[in-house]
Amino acid sequence: MTEQPPTGLPMTVPADGLPARVRIHEVGPRDGLQNERAVVPVEVKADFIRRLAAAGLTTIEATSFVHPKWVPQLADAERLMELLRDPITEGPGALTNPAAPLAPDVRLPVLVPNERGLDRALALGVREVAVFGSATESFAKANLNRTVDESLAMFAPVVAKAKAEGLRVRGYLSMCFGDPWEGPVPVDQVVRVSRALLGLGCDELSLGDTIGVATPGHVTALLAALAGAGVGADRLAVHFHDTYGQALANTYAALRHGIAVVDASAGGLGGCPYAKSATGNLATEDLVWMLDGLGIETGVDLGLLTATSVWMAAHLGRPSPSRTVRALSHKEQ
Repeated sequence: MTEQPPTGLPMTVPADGLPARVRIHEVGPRDGLQNERAVVPVEVKADFIRRLAAAGLTTIEATSFVHPKWVPQLADAERLMELLRDPITEGPGALTNPAAPLAPDVRLPVLVPNERGLDRALALGVREVAVFGSATESFAKANLNRTVDESLAMFAPVVAKAKAEGLRVRGYLSMCFGDPWEGPVPVDQVVRVSRALLGLGCDELSLGDTIGVATPGHVTALLAALAGAGVGADRLAVHFHDTYGQALANTYAALRHGIAVVDASAGGLGGCPYAKSATGNLATEDLVWMLDGLGIETGVDLGLLTATSVWMAAHLGRPSPSRTVRALSHKEQ
């Protein structure tokens, strides 16, 4: 009989042609929580980020400096960043996990929709920011009330100012594979907007499957087209939603193309307030389980990460949608 791996760990069977290490860009605190109807207390958000960092995640997207009118859940952005810098350890509002300080190498990027958002982030000493664009006209109109080209023009001074201040800038490009209004998105259209966004000065571009309709062949075709247009895998990340259960398969296709940065959300939290057909992000635990099984380094402790998602699920009042979280937490009962 084949010896079974320890509880909570898959058997490691490496595959050729894959990155030796993947950096997980954790989006749970921002993308994962932004669509929650009930406002999560800022102290819980700060504790969530600290727990994620304690589990080994080194890039954790903390929040967005968007106007509170549009995303009320993130109205506490300033207070959250202050708590992460100077946690409350006693009295009302004390963190429940204050003994887990953020390590110096933990990166806390934030989303900035415009120059005003950037100024708010700069005032708090933020060192990494992201802008959020669209590959399609319909979603650009719904999300930004602008055309694609108008949104790029809006981002240009934001990126320029951020770079002048020495910040690292990430570009998000949503609707890279399908759009709820326009249907399948032509590959050449995504390539054009990707090059334009990178041309503004973004250090990294995250390709988003916002409504989760991508399949591995589509992913491969887009990455090949980007490579042909001079955009290498070293400048790219992938951001998959699991609406049709394709997120891991799509991630594997991206890994085979050399992608080594993958966005994921602890416990599979998230959706998109401007695209009702967008369900949760790829669960970080599901991603780590696959990467561990492939022998790809992440630096993430799956047990601690799972415990964090179980803890957050209790705060949200519902079980985690992550299959790995459910499987591992069931074994511990």
